[in-house]
Amino acid sequence: MANSSDNRSLSELVTGLVGDISGLFRKEIELAKTEASEKMSRALTGVEAFAAGIVLAICAVGVLLAALVKGLTALLVAQGMREPNADALSSVVVGIVVALIAWALASRGLKALKGDNLKLERTSASLQRDAQIVKDRT
Repeated sequence: MANSSDNRSLSELVTGLVGDISGLFRKEIELAKTEASEKMSRALTGVEAFAAGIVLAICAVGVLLAALVKGLTALLVAQGMREPNADALSSVVVGIVVALIAWALASRGLKALKGDNLKLERTSASLQRDAQIVKDRT
């Protein structure tokens, strides 16, 4: 609105202001939709990583633990350890390794889901600027 307002009637000024405000709100809604879509995409990536960590942990408990414990037990028995002791030690070692992998994947997923990553910062800042502009013009 760089034009001189002296040549325009009050109704033209009000009409222009209403048009500017409605256009501004349409742009803000579009920005909010775009930013929310970006944030949801990031959140879904975090959910996928978290789910993969949980699935991996469950699968590892069912399949890998049994196979790895038996393999490590056989190795320890071949090295001269008694079978009950070798079986117990194998279970502990395999369980700790699988738990560390599952923890790393799950914590990565949870980190992506933190509240700070889901804030609509650009939309919020833009709305505050727009509110100030409207306030200054009225």
